[in-house]
Amino acid sequence: MSNVVLHVADVHKSFGGLKALSDVDLQVMEGTTHAIIGPNGAGKSTLLNVCIGRIPPDTGAVVFDGEVITGKQPHEINQMGVVRVFQTPEIFPDLTLLQNVMVPAFAKRDGAFRLNAIQTVSNQHDIRDEAEHWLEDVGLKDQKDMTAASLSRGDKRRLELAMGLIQRPRLLLLDEPTAGMSRHDTNSTIDLLRKIKARGMTKIIIEHDMHVVFSLADRISVLAQGQIIADGTPDEVKGNPKVQEAYLGGPRQ
Repeated sequence: MSNVVLHVADVHKSFGGLKALSDVDLQVMEGTTHAIIGPNGAGKSTLLNVCIGRIPPDTGAVVFDGEVITGKQPHEINQMGVVRVFQTPEIFPDLTLLQNVMVPAFAKRDGAFRLNAIQTVSNQHDIRDEAEHWLEDVGLKDQKDMTAASLSRGDKRRLELAMGLIQRPRLLLLDEPTAGMSRHDTNSTIDLLRKIKARGMTKIIIEHDMHVVFSLADRISVLAQGQIIADGTPDEVKGNPKVQEAYLGGPRQ
């Protein structure tokens, strides 16, 4: 039986009078792709921010690989192997694609994220080779010497995915990984994420595109108004009346 990699245990979070998360409890199993879906404002991004230490929960705890990580700083959680790819790409627009991917690898190795070390990074042939490998995996190797500012929105998202993958995460959190992509690029990203899954990497995906969700997810949790209203396999979620009413817009054909 698979191990529980991440356990969000009875987490509550409010902002003033707004309950962003209420009694959220979920388990992510090792080697699986766990999708979190729900309407805008359901609390999905807040949940990810709690998991990576950007937002402290009011009550409850987050346990990663058997260790409580609630209260740890984001860089400490990152060093433990939890990597998030954000909804809005966080890249260095004036650096080349190759440099963008090399910097987080250097930071992961040395425990510090220093742009002024880019020249040192450039001399590390092992990191350069690995960066080129991940750029090739996401379909950007031929553009490695371009500056990141010149990329389309979809390619910026693929670049940030490469920046996450080079850190070799034990748990990869993807916040709308196909946002801004054409259908062709979306399908290419689905193929890439399937390949990553075959390597045993555990992933949490927040995604509004149901084609992506049902193509990738082993398990789906549905958030609505800060609460998990359903959790199960894709087939179980598709057939859940609460999910259809709250998010999927009625019975699916």
